[in-house]
Amino acid sequence: MKDLEIASSLKLARVARGWSQAELADRVDVTRQTIGLIEAGRYNPSIKLCLALARATGQGLDDLFWIQGER
Repeated sequence: MKDLEIASSLKLARVARGWSQAELADRVDVTRQTIGLIEAGRYNPSIKLCLALARATGQGLDDLFWIQGER
């Protein structure tokens, strides 16, 4: 199975709510660095974290994360 590149609109969702990376991190119980890495495309979060981020931002999972090139 080839590596899949995951794309994200997490930064847009976070900024739209006026939250810093640290504020979002606190809401989903991870570090600010984790949020930064996800937003930079350098870390693929677990499905559990993806679901927590979707819940926290009020976005659908498919709205926050998708496979690069399939959207």
